[in-house]
Amino acid sequence: MIGAIRKIFSIGQKPDLKQLINNGAQIIDVRTKEEYQRGHVIGSVNIPLQSLSINLSKIRKDKPVITCCASGMRSASAKSFLQSHGFDKVYNGGGWLSLKHKIS
Repeated sequence: MIGAIRKIFSIGQKPDLKQLINNGAQIIDVRTKEEYQRGHVIGSVNIPLQSLSINLSKIRKDKPVITCCASGMRSASAKSFLQSHGFDKVYNGGGWLSLKHKIS
């Protein structure tokens, strides 16, 4: 039970997001197109949360996925959604600006 809770909320040891990206992880920004245009992590792909289900083919299952948004809430939802669709290496990167600072 505790393990499941930790997995859902990414509690515990934090992954090295910079290392994941250096090893080919994909960054999926799930904010709206307008939010994304105002600023984003270079190299990220914008797939708004509400259209994630129809854009799964744009995300490779053989590479780790890091989701991000404005604060971490939508990216947590995206992480859960992707995991429920067979993506096993998915990480919630939280807010895009925080992620940008962590990986630069």
